[in-house]
Amino acid sequence: MKYLIVGLGNFGASLAEKLTNSGNEVIGIDSSMAKVDGLKEKISHTICMNATDDFTVMGLPLKDTDVVIVAIGEDQGANIMATALFKNLQVKRLISRAINPLHEMVLKALGVDEIVHPEEETAERWAKKLCLKGVIDSFELNEDFSLVEANVPESIAGKKIRDIDFRKKYNILILTTIKKTEQISTLGRSVMIEKVQGVAHSDLILEKDDILVLYGANKDIQSFLKKN
Repeated sequence: MKYLIVGLGNFGASLAEKLTNSGNEVIGIDSSMAKVDGLKEKISHTICMNATDDFTVMGLPLKDTDVVIVAIGEDQGANIMATALFKNLQVKRLISRAINPLHEMVLKALGVDEIVHPEEETAERWAKKLCLKGVIDSFELNEDFSLVEANVPESIAGKKIRDIDFRKKYNILILTTIKKTEQISTLGRSVMIEKVQGVAHSDLILEKDDILVLYGANKDIQSFLKKN
């Protein structure tokens, strides 16, 4: 996959390196030549430019880019301007970094697909989410085993857990599922609420919009997600 990372501070640079090391093509952008030079031998491509300049940004290969990540953290104004610009250019998937709760509200209003909180989430965790199809979140128990939240693949939607035989076929366990339900907030807005369904049983039917909570070896979880 091809990623465009805007802002090569600690989080952006670390994420760019991890995605590159996972075999992805990464374009790293920053207005600081020192940061760009520091990464030019470590990731696919680096560009020193102002990501809030629409003329310059329009020259980027956005149609061929799968995910744009605005990782600017030191300048809230530049973060919002760059995010709005990429949103207006209708990139395929837009992820932006939130600096504080008010900033997060602005990003949600802009309609970004996901929001990053580097103070709470590591670059390694985000790299795993981005590299594996369908992964929503993950928690590493150690270097070999993880708990992973993933969307139910279309290939198994409508089937019972017993019919898929996750343990025998994929060597992983489904601990539980999470359902999304629509509720009206106190402000009168429609919001999606996630509710854990309890311990998964063999007769549970997996529905298209459910979220699976998986446990297993990283290699087995990756194999399951890639095959489905």
